[in-house]
This record gives sequence, structure tokens and C-alpha cells, in this order.
Amino acid sequence: MEAAPDRAHLVVRHKTLLTGAVMLGVLIQVLDSTIANVALPYMEASLGATHESITWVLTSYIITTAMALPLSGWLAGALGKRRLFLLSITLFVAASMLCGVAATLPLMVAARVAQGMGGAFLGPLGQMIMLDVNRPSDHGKAMALYGMGIMVGPILGPVLGGWLTENLNWRWVFYINVPLGLVAFAGIWALLPGSRDKPRRVDLAGWALIATALGAFQLMLDRGDHVD
Repeated sequence: MEAAPDRAHLVVRHKTLLTGAVMLGVLIQVLDSTIANVALPYMEASLGATHESITWVLTSYIITTAMALPLSGWLAGALGKRRLFLLSITLFVAASMLCGVAATLPLMVAARVAQGMGGAFLGPLGQMIMLDVNRPSDHGKAMALYGMGIMVGPILGPVLGGWLTENLNWRWVFYINVPLGLVAFAGIWALLPGSRDKPRRVDLAGWALIATALGAFQLMLDRGDHVD
């Protein structure tokens, strides 16, 4: 039996630049799971929120991401990885702008929901693209690099968020996504060729059940201490 050829599923120009753009998109998504934590006291005063209600800024983002995540494979097959990545980063950047200009807590939470929806697909898409553009023999290295980005983001988030809040304004914890997101968008637009996988069927009932379960579990973890 012949061994499978050791070549990439998707041949691209400037693979290093494309990898940087993909990882940048992944990084800003995971960064936003923790970057706003240190800014909550400033946001509380600015948005006229209570100490308990301001935590919805974090909870809404995490829950939306968890609920949308299972749809990644189906949407990538239906739209193509390139198109879905570009749509996701566009929604993420636009929602980040709305978070930055939000004047009330309801608007902030709505913008964070949209941000979580856009960011939910960036992580899985980044992993798919990294596997597509690297030879099977290099998949281990590619996943190690991907793992570093996933791990560095949540650690870097509070540090960067604290610096931005102290030296600029708490709104910059969201505005920082705009230039970084635009760079990632430009890199994917210019360097990733369009491709479409086989369309997959989606089990909407199964997704609804798992999304409800994940959302409820995450809600319990985030809000449980406030209501015993």
C-alpha cells in the first residue's frame, strides 16, 4: 500500500505571512476573553452599572462563543474557510468598535454578544487553515505554534488590558482589536485562496441542545457565586 504523499492540502504563497495573519486573528479572539477583566471597575462607573451587573460584559462574550462554536465545521463547509474567516473578523472588529463607543450597559452587552459570535469561529478556522497549508509531516509544528497563540492570549490579556486602561482609557481594550483585526483581514484576503469543503449536514436539534447545555453550564460558572 502506497504511503500518502507528504504535501500540503492547500498550496499558498508566502506561507509565513499567512500564518502570521491567521495567528493574529486567533490571538485577538482569545485575548478578549480576559483583556476586559481589569477594566471592569472603570467600566462600571462609566456605564452606570452595578458591581454585579458589570460582570455581564465578560459572561455574555464567553457564553456566546461557547454556543456558536459547534457550528464552525458546518459553516466552513457551506461558505468556505476564507469567506467565513473574513466575515468573522469583520463582525469581530465592528463589534469591538461598538464596545468601545458603548455608553450604556445594555449596548455594551449586545456588542459583546456580537463580538463573541464573530470570534467564535476564528479559533477553529485558524486550526483548519494551519493544517491545510502545512504538509502532514509539519502538522505537529503547526499545532505547537497554534497552541502557543491560544495559551499566550489569556495570559497577555490582563497585562495589556491594565496597561491600556491606566495609560489611555478602558475603551482601548476594545479599540486595540481594530488595527490588529484589519491586519489579519488584509493578510487573509491577500494570501489565502478561496476553497470550499464538502457541504456538511448540520444537526440543528443537536446543536440547540449542546448550545443550551454549554451556555447554561458557563452561566453557572460565571454567575453562580453571585446567587449562591
